[in-house]
Amino acid sequence: MDEEMEIFHSSGNIFADLELPDAEERLAKAELTRQIINIIAKRRLTQAKAAELLGIDQPKISALTHGKLSGFSMERLFHFLNALGLDVQITVKPKARSKQQAHLKVTSA
Repeated sequence: MDEEMEIFHSSGNIFADLELPDAEERLAKAELTRQIINIIAKRRLTQAKAAELLGIDQPKISALTHGKLSGFSMERLFHFLNALGLDVQITVKPKARSKQQAHLKVTSA
């Protein structure tokens, strides 16, 4: 029968929408991981070869590909991107004039 469905508009950060702690850091780590996974796929690397390039074991590659990021710091993800031949650039800038909290954001070229 016709059930009424409630619709929520996303903030653009699923972790914030789910009211999880450290939502911006979680989103940044997810984006960095997405970049790593895309590079591995684009280069058609096996998990074993990717693990060798990144200096970790294959189960850690599996954890990355399955979104299990709790064991990975942002610094470690930066290192993985460097090991895959990508530069990581961090930009620090003043926030816009507002009373809102400053944000952490990951973008790619």
